[in-house]
Amino acid sequence: MARVLITGGASGLGAALARRFAGRGDRVVVTDLAEDAVVPAGASYLRLDVTSENDWVRARTTVQESLGGLDILVNNAGIAAGGRIDRVPHDEWAQVMNINVLGVATGCRTFTPMFKAQRAGHLVNTASLAGLVHPPAMASYSAAKAAVVALSESLRYELAPHGIDVSVVCPSFFRTNLAASLSDADPLMTKVARSLIDGAALDADDIAAAALAGIDARRFLVLTDTDGRRAYWTKRLLRPLYDRQLMGMGRRTADDKGTSR
Repeated sequence: MARVLITGGASGLGAALARRFAGRGDRVVVTDLAEDAVVPAGASYLRLDVTSENDWVRARTTVQESLGGLDILVNNAGIAAGGRIDRVPHDEWAQVMNINVLGVATGCRTFTPMFKAQRAGHLVNTASLAGLVHPPAMASYSAAKAAVVALSESLRYELAPHGIDVSVVCPSFFRTNLAASLSDADPLMTKVARSLIDGAALDADDIAAAALAGIDARRFLVLTDTDGRRAYWTKRLLRPLYDRQLMGMGRRTADDKGTSR
């Protein structure tokens, strides 16, 4: 029976992971921004803003007092973003980095001392296929998710001597409410992103099942779906084909001239 804390756990992939962890008998703390939320039977809820260091410290104290420690921290909270480089304003870039990168880093930094003291623990960071494969008109999101992959890889080597595992989960598009967090800074690309999310073949529960299998196997890089694995290996092994495909995507994003910000 593992002790698990999940950020962004009130909806989407976080909620699906919470249901799966709780459903097999793990002790789960679900966290999110709302003051209260419906959580799976046997789980508890704690409000946590991942951009607040004080909230993180409170979460660590709560976990220590209620569970006696933690086995798995799932840094899942994040927002969607997209748009061409001249359309997305500075404040949106800052928000994406603050939540998607610093929120993850602060969670890792907060719980690493506990894991070191236990000589055991597992950091699980939700990135995205966009952290590995970088299509046009997604610069802010790709940069943030690539940072999560890089952070995770660095911590994998740093923390292994302390008995701490690290995994980074990289799903491609799947059906979730994440599209609701997209801004209208670049309406054309927002429309495209929403279409890809809403039209995806897999849903959050499908991704959670694959993610949990990877977590249980202590895999570092967890690719959750066929489309993601195909894109990742195309980039690694068939780079000319990958470049042609993404150059084509770039030309299509140039069709809408619009006005720069």
